[in-house]
Amino acid sequence: MMLDTEPDLPDFSRIDFSNGAVAAVSGGSDSTALLLLLKAHLDRNAPATKLLAVTIDHQLRPQAAAEAQAVARLCAARGIAHRVLAWSGHKPSTGLPAAAREARYRLLAEAAEAAGIGLILTGHTADDQAETVLMRQARDDGPGEERPRDEGRGLAGMAPATLYDWRHWIVRPLLGVRRAELRELLQREQVAWIEDPTNADTAFERPRVRAALVEGDDAPRMAEAMALARKAAAEREQLGNRAAMLIRSLASRPAAGLVRLDRDFATAADSRTAIYALRILLAATGGTAFLPDQARSEALFGRFRTGPLCATLSRTVIDARRTGIFLHRELRDLPPAVAVSDNALWDGRRRITLGDSSGALLIAPPLVAPLGAALAAKRAIEGHGTPASLVRAALAAEPALWRDGECLGLLGEGPGLPGEGPMPAAVAAYPAVAPFARFLPSFDLAPADAVAALLGAAPVPAVPFGGHSAGLPRAKA
Repeated sequence: MMLDTEPDLPDFSRIDFSNGAVAAVSGGSDSTALLLLLKAHLDRNAPATKLLAVTIDHQLRPQAAAEAQAVARLCAARGIAHRVLAWSGHKPSTGLPAAAREARYRLLAEAAEAAGIGLILTGHTADDQAETVLMRQARDDGPGEERPRDEGRGLAGMAPATLYDWRHWIVRPLLGVRRAELRELLQREQVAWIEDPTNADTAFERPRVRAALVEGDDAPRMAEAMALARKAAAEREQLGNRAAMLIRSLASRPAAGLVRLDRDFATAADSRTAIYALRILLAATGGTAFLPDQARSEALFGRFRTGPLCATLSRTVIDARRTGIFLHRELRDLPPAVAVSDNALWDGRRRITLGDSSGALLIAPPLVAPLGAALAAKRAIEGHGTPASLVRAALAAEPALWRDGECLGLLGEGPGLPGEGPMPAAVAAYPAVAPFARFLPSFDLAPADAVAALLGAAPVPAVPFGGHSAGLPRAKA
């Protein structure tokens, strides 16, 4: 059924739908309008495209199951395939919105994977974007000496596309459309939507900001927030481009788990870019999901010019010597031994994969745990101009396979590390690009590409914008 309305409010023409699309549909006005607009676009331009609507029942309200069935009926009437997935199990008493968001994206990705689709669309609007920017602006302006400084990176708001788990692109085509326009469209089409009461629950931050935004004439504040987001996004992309160039020219990986920066890095003329690159590399080396504190990173960078030093920040040891600035994972707070499992993200730094089709590893799985300093100290280290003590320190924090208290060998991204025989083909560990391993906004493609190349990780999958970037020129590998 075609929409009896003017052409699409969003511009779907830039999006590459050749691999199908999953539409996240809660039943609210925004996601319902997204689904109908997307269906109309595909019917006109690519009718053979696989389209799957997915509703997530967070099991937080008794009405949620009935609301999901209402979406199912709408999809059936429009000839759209539909699935309902439930977020079952324990719900945290604090941080519920963030936990629900993580569960929602995980379930959406699982549905896309099962359907052989690599693209997920969500109905985030200009109103959502403005709320996000205002929330982050309030945090940046808030009191407290312990509040991390981040030079306004968060003011860019939500990216037009975000890579989830390094595999699935989440695209937000309605970021330039007001919620009121979408509701007018639904009213003209005589399509009802669901009002989620939690969206008005001022116990949570976003509903409070939403309520404040709609008081009186919200147009000026909306325009101001959107302009701020555009400016911050452009600055973030430009800074990321410069940081990527610096990483590619001055960073190397002399051994697994060890990053070396040329001494010229300490005297880089563009210190803002160098500090940003340093923060990304610290997070990548330490396996952290967030960049280290801006002020502490600035202080650390300043110390590079004063001579040798050894410090820790963001779970990373920084060892600055005459021959270079070396980064490796510190030995504190490493993961405990756990049974190997497929697609597990180990310490934020390695993606563990299983290729055992016989299932033998599932019956008696070995453990994955750090190699440890004692075993690393016994290893023969080849030259290449890097101090052996640094190579061993880095190897001590690398993942190894263990069984019955005995080390079976290091897990590397190749057939084996120096001094190591080939590992069982059934188990592999590939570098993951923290802090982008879980969520990579399209603002940050250039530094993510650069770090992926540095660590030997898989390259960033192509952005699904029909040969065009998500607002950022791609750096060449």
